[in-house]
Amino acid sequence: MNSTFIAWLKYLSRICGFDTADSFPPGHPYARTRWNAAYFDIASDVKPDEIERRLCAAITNTPTVFAYITHPTRRMQRALFGVLAERGCRKGNAAALAHLLIAAYRSPHTPEALPGLRAAILSTEHDEPEERARSLLAFLAQMQSPYDVIEAEN
Repeated sequence: MNSTFIAWLKYLSRICGFDTADSFPPGHPYARTRWNAAYFDIASDVKPDEIERRLCAAITNTPTVFAYITHPTRRMQRALFGVLAERGCRKGNAAALAHLLIAAYRSPHTPEALPGLRAAILSTEHDEPEERARSLLAFLAQMQSPYDVIEAEN
């Protein structure tokens, strides 16, 4: 009886938005995507599209939070691409952000945001970290508009 009551309270708390979400709801196409709730204050009753929009806005404003997301969605990656393009134009430290993207692709479950991106990252697997970042930034620079891709439904 106690376990049923506790399960019901957890369910009610989630529906009412009292919990902080740290993943998309079960059954969502990006259900494997997780984030550290301490860095993203998102109530559990927020719709998935709004969750993704908020995470992308957080990445755009503070790109280092990308490190606290596992299996980032394509949109989240494109938000980071936008920051990388901006920092590259301003001669900012884009290499540190490139390392975050490389780390995200360690998992085979991270969806590929650009055709050939996973292969480009894997091809530098045995290189030094600085060289890997340079290679990734060169690959992204080849793309005409890497962060402005229309996503097709899978």
